[in-house]
Amino acid sequence: MKAITTLFSFVLASALIPATLRAQDAAVSGMKKATERKTYDDTTYKYNEKGWRKGGALSINLAQGSSSNWAAGAEKSSFSLAGYTTLFANKKKGDFFWDNTLDLGYAMQKTSSQGSRKTDDKIDLYSKVGKLLSEHWAVVGVYNLRTQMTDGYDYDYLNKGIRRRVSGLFAPAYMLVSPGLEWKPVPFFSLMLSPISARWVIVSNDPYSYYYENGDIPLPDGGTETPLAALYGVNPNRKVSFEAGAYMSANFIKDILKNVSYKSRLDLFSNYIGKRDPITDVKLKAQPQNIDVFWTNSIVMKVNKFLAVTYNLDLIYDDDVKQFGAGNNSPGTQIRSLLGVGLTAKF
Repeated sequence: MKAITTLFSFVLASALIPATLRAQDAAVSGMKKATERKTYDDTTYKYNEKGWRKGGALSINLAQGSSSNWAAGAEKSSFSLAGYTTLFANKKKGDFFWDNTLDLGYAMQKTSSQGSRKTDDKIDLYSKVGKLLSEHWAVVGVYNLRTQMTDGYDYDYLNKGIRRRVSGLFAPAYMLVSPGLEWKPVPFFSLMLSPISARWVIVSNDPYSYYYENGDIPLPDGGTETPLAALYGVNPNRKVSFEAGAYMSANFIKDILKNVSYKSRLDLFSNYIGKRDPITDVKLKAQPQNIDVFWTNSIVMKVNKFLAVTYNLDLIYDDDVKQFGAGNNSPGTQIRSLLGVGLTAKF
């Protein structure tokens, strides 16, 4: 967590320092009020007569590889397919605004030795409604839902090379409702803070998902399997775990170079209340110092109108997700990245 906190501090400082300098430069140069009012505007897409601005982007990346008598070792054949879509629908009327974004991502890889496996899968719905208080401040409410589309597996369960389901649609899902204040000093950066927010961790889709019947591991190993829901800190009988705490969301989107755009969102959540043990259902002591981290990044480098290089990096830390370490029972930093070349289109 110290490393994650340090990384967050660096990222936030990197975003805030240029923002502050830019605001100072604007004041010194005497920019007009009309220009400064563009704080909450994005002119890439225009608002229609009803105050709506809608659009999206789609990218499809393909990769194929093969080898024959390769001394260093390589897959005889491999093929990967990845697709990413971002859809948005934003409304603005006077000081009122409502921004909605849906990010979808899915990637599959097929190799000669391991067969087909998914390498990325996400559904991320982010909705924010608010009212401007001043040029750079607004009171807002945020709704966020994160889950995945299809089942994911542990392909070496119990170190036996067998496959066990460990995720799926709404297994888990994270739903958050958060009121707060948003600061947006420049068009490409915003920081939302909430002292009290509600979050639900949901595992409603086959919350046990045992590999063995009734979860009883046969001899010589013996023992009982951990229910899928418990892997995410949720009791399988309850299917839902409720949390309440502080929430922060930092958003950055900008063309950092010519034909190179960078989009990033960092969410932090600190749970004030004690959760229940996912196995015994006993109430546990609150640990607000264990901050949950969700950080997603996307870089798009356009080659021409339809061809682009994309790089996606996601980082997650959740103290309740205990699937790592020597005994597969400790929390850990989850990192997923994907680099691809393919077709891209805006609409």
